[in-house]
Amino acid sequence: MNQGNAQSLRPAQAAELLGISKSTLLRWEHQRPDMPKPRRYSDRLTIYDRSELIAWRDSYKVAA
Repeated sequence: MNQGNAQSLRPAQAAELLGISKSTLLRWEHQRPDMPKPRRYSDRLTIYDRSELIAWRDSYKVAA
């Protein structure tokens, strides 16, 4: 379920993009201040921006 926008990812899709579990994604959201924050449209609808996640992920690849 992509909400009609290729740049919008639900938490499970965002976790898959990063190669981590959904629980790790949620933990990182709280523990890593530099991680892009999702938009919460309601209690049941959370959306991550794909381009923000890719840029964040790639910044760690360069630093490593």
